[in-house]
Amino acid sequence: MAKEDYYQLLGVKRDAKPEEIKKAYRRMARKYHPDVNPGDKSAEERFKKITEAHDVLSDPKKRKVYDRFGQYSDNLADAAARGATPGGGGRTAPGFDFEGFDWGSASSSSGGGGGTSFRDIFADLFGGGGKAEREPPRPQPQKGADIEMPLALSFEEAVRGMTTNITVNRSEQCSRCNGAGDTGGAPVVCSTCNGTGQVQRAGGRLRFSQECPDCGGSGRRRPPCSLCKGKGVMPKTETVKVRIPAGVDTGSRVRIPGKGEGGRMGAPPGDLFIITNVGRHKHFTRKGDNIYVTVPLTVPEAALGAKIEVPTVEGKAQLRIPPGTQSGQKFRLRERGVPSLRNPQLKGDQFVEVQVTLPEVISEETKDLLRRYAQINTENPRVAMGLE
Repeated sequence: MAKEDYYQLLGVKRDAKPEEIKKAYRRMARKYHPDVNPGDKSAEERFKKITEAHDVLSDPKKRKVYDRFGQYSDNLADAAARGATPGGGGRTAPGFDFEGFDWGSASSSSGGGGGTSFRDIFADLFGGGGKAEREPPRPQPQKGADIEMPLALSFEEAVRGMTTNITVNRSEQCSRCNGAGDTGGAPVVCSTCNGTGQVQRAGGRLRFSQECPDCGGSGRRRPPCSLCKGKGVMPKTETVKVRIPAGVDTGSRVRIPGKGEGGRMGAPPGDLFIITNVGRHKHFTRKGDNIYVTVPLTVPEAALGAKIEVPTVEGKAQLRIPPGTQSGQKFRLRERGVPSLRNPQLKGDQFVEVQVTLPEVISEETKDLLRRYAQINTENPRVAMGLE
């Protein structure tokens, strides 16, 4: 019996684009996956069929063979590569199926009692009945992966910037194989995929077959380099000097070029990214490039005006308090904030909020002064609210 048409299984047209095939497979995989249909054998069988269809149609080479012969196998792929066609050279219509033949036992007698099996005929047509052996692909130059590392900073270090040394566990290209992962030699069965050319990958509750990254889907690879064990890179612990620019905040990314994972086949290494985490300050808070601080005032300072010292990230500064200042009033100190990361020549501002504090009543003399003040100043601040 001929197998079901892969295009019909996935519900796509024969000229469907790769992204359409991928989208259709994901949709049907979610519907028929065994985890979604526990105990449903028919759903499990359907899931196997659509997975098989996706494995073939998502691979351009396999899909080309399938479109030509109506099914896919390694033998058919080998035949297509040599330009052979079943039956003597005519193009086979979709749906051609070998499953009705008994390759092992069917034979035709010839003079001496010997026989020629269908397996032998198949070998004559396609150049051998075994699995076609593809030459393991040579690795291509590949840039190394980037590395991200967190770094804790104090509030002052983030505002002013700093330089520090950090220890990075990274890798560098293997000097023996130049990042190839092997030093030549006859191909052997790939130990990663056990010769299948495919590895399983999990995606949520679903599992997918993907091309083996170590053999490129051929199922075979050259003996791995004895120094890097086939990885193409060697581990390295390195002390890296890092300059943190002034103005970074929590979540800022500082790039150190060329200090990521090592590249392969002469490709450059990746980059190192420092992710900053800035601690809190006991007085200052930050919003963007501006800094905010709250400073207490005495009643006389608020009422009569004064010059007071206020803290800034650069030290102390003088601030003039005008007479009649109210609690909660804010004053701006221009360019006393954080340097801009986009333009270090620009800086934010610092905002000072004053809070009027009441004096401690520690003596009868102080009480008498407050009573006399109340008698002289009869103003009621609650009048505007209609209160007495």
